[in-house]
Amino acid sequence: MFALKEKFRFVFMVAALIISISLVLRLLQTNPELTLSNLVGRSVGGAASFQLKTDNHKDDGPKGKCGLAKPCPGNDYTFKIYSGATNIIGPQICFEGKMIIEKDTRGNRPGINIAVVNEKTGEHVSTGSFNMWNGKVEELIEFLKSIEDGSLVLIATFDDPATKLNDEARTLIAELGSSYISQLKFRDNWLFVGGKKTITQVTFEQHIKNDRETNKYESWPEMIEMEGCIPRID
Repeated sequence: MFALKEKFRFVFMVAALIISISLVLRLLQTNPELTLSNLVGRSVGGAASFQLKTDNHKDDGPKGKCGLAKPCPGNDYTFKIYSGATNIIGPQICFEGKMIIEKDTRGNRPGINIAVVNEKTGEHVSTGSFNMWNGKVEELIEFLKSIEDGSLVLIATFDDPATKLNDEARTLIAELGSSYISQLKFRDNWLFVGGKKTITQVTFEQHIKNDRETNKYESWPEMIEMEGCIPRID
């Protein structure tokens, strides 16, 4: 009788484990931003989490703006940007702790998303979102030409950033400091920070090609993020 109960208990535990693994895999597939570490972290109770932090982690000091692990040195500007994920989760652009372009899960802002900031003051000047699948590239060109000298330019893509791009638009973005804009193609993920005739002349850039053999989400590459510090002009 005892042996029978042990067999039932074993079968029940195996079934529960299989169901749990299936649910975790389903969550990871349906939510591009969710990771296994996120799920594990959320499942740990408050007391256990506190104990882990107390035992294994020392206080690393104040955090930086926009979620950076540490503050930028001196009075430098802080930024963090994310590309979109598939055609569902939109891009994000954060500058100096302010979310200029916020994540949208309704599929809005496909294409190229731009935030313009005054290099001297750090003031947010303008924002533009340009659909490069079925929009008008002339609107993007007009916006790029309107950017004044001494402006920082932050760009995050979502879904398709390249179908409607022409040589004129690519040249204008290259003049801001981009090295990848000439290679940008259908559904590539691309992040860029540069400027128009700025004093600091800093450039940050990341690019992931759309390739079905390596894509994380079948027809789309994985979401990318980029963060950093930009010297402030005194």
